[in-house]
Order: sequence, then structure tokens, then C-alpha cells
Amino acid sequence: MSLLTISDVTLTFGGLNALSGVNLEIEPGLITSVIGPNGAGKTSLLNCISGFYHPTSGEIQFGEHKMSLNTFSPHQVSVLGIARAFQNLELFSGLSVLDNLLLARHQNLKYNFFQALFYFGKASRIEAENRAYVEEIIDFMELEPFRHKIVGNLAYGVQKRVEVARALTLAPKLLLLDEPMAGMNIEEKEDMVRFVVDIREERDTTVVLIEHDLGVVMDISDHIYVLDFGEVIGSGTPEQIAENPKVIEAYIGEE
Repeated sequence: MSLLTISDVTLTFGGLNALSGVNLEIEPGLITSVIGPNGAGKTSLLNCISGFYHPTSGEIQFGEHKMSLNTFSPHQVSVLGIARAFQNLELFSGLSVLDNLLLARHQNLKYNFFQALFYFGKASRIEAENRAYVEEIIDFMELEPFRHKIVGNLAYGVQKRVEVARALTLAPKLLLLDEPMAGMNIEEKEDMVRFVVDIREERDTTVVLIEHDLGVVMDISDHIYVLDFGEVIGSGTPEQIAENPKVIEAYIGEE
């Protein structure tokens, strides 16, 4: 049974279709990549899944009960177990790595004003649980040397790692990664590839990956969808995609 089902989704802006009748099935426990030329609609698709955009038509369903996400806000989507790391860094650059990750756990702070004011009982217990989970993510993403450093002062590759770590602090069932390796050098990219694979294998998290580095996509993906001008033009294993004539034409043109 698929974890996420996208059925005939169309997204229109002033008569222009960013997505046209898109159909995808995201299977649990896999790394599914969505690739395509610039402007193909990849980020628009993630925006629809995560609640930043609402589809003009079609249906997005999540989980075993096939709950519709069509009208959900980003906050409601995250509560269901979908987290996202953005292509452009959306961190609080003036705060430390630790504070950025703790802030991401705010939806788990389920205590009232008086419990928070006197910091006893439920409040202190929940805060301790959240802190322990954040420390686990810091260790997993190898951010210990940077935990008290101001994010805005860190190297770009480390900031991208913090962006992914912040999404992981939500304990997602489905993790959406929008070009997590963009702008990285070779060493940073190799580290991020390792983290993406470990997220799937060690944290049992399903991953949807948008990435322009086709070498990376072919190496780590279980399944690939190809978008071009808002339409799915190819779907299959890396081997099938590499031999798909429509995909080859979209990327390098006809001979």
C-alpha cells in the first residue's frame, strides 16, 4: 500500500499550468526521486504535498486511511507526519543549531500556561523528552561540534545539514528533500548522500528527493519520476529511466 498517492493533480496560476494531471505513488520505505529540467514543476509538487499550495484539481492522499491533504495547511500536514527541508535555507540564522532544532519541536509542547510558568510536572517532562529527541538528531546528523554555534556563521554545507536535521526533529513518516545537495562541494555532497540513505535505512523514513545531480539520483533512488512542463513523462527504476527516450529528449534534446 502506498504511503502517498497523487491522483490527476493540476495546479494552475492565472491560466498557466504548473502541474498537469500528475499521478504519483510513493511507496513506504523507499527513496523516490522526482527529477526534471528547470521549471518542470518539481518544487510546485512539493508545495502541494506540504500544504503551501492547494491543487486546482485532483487529489493528494496520505497514510493508510488515505486522508486527503488538498485543503490542509503546512502545520496540519506536519502534524500528520510529513516534514520538508527547503532548497533555499529557511533557518533562523541568528540562533544556534540547538535552538533551531528545539524550535522545530514546538508542536509537541502540549502543556498549558501555568505548567510552563512554574515548569513542573508535565511541562518539565515534555521539555526533557523533546530535548532528548533533538540531541538524538544532532548525533545522527553529526552536528555535535556545531550545536551551540550560530547558524548564520556556519559553512553552507553545514547549514544544509541543519536544514535536514530540523525536518527530522518532527519524526516524520515522509521526508521531502528539495535539492539538499545544491551548492555543495564534492565532499559535502558525499556526506549528504550518506545521510539520506541512513535516514531511510536507520530511521525507517520514506524519502521523496528532488535533485539535479543525476549521478546521485541514479545511485540512491529506488524509484524515479520525471517531470517536464508539469507532466510526468517517465516513471520507473533508475535503469528504466536511463533508457527512456522521452527522458533523454527532455534533458539533451533530439539528435
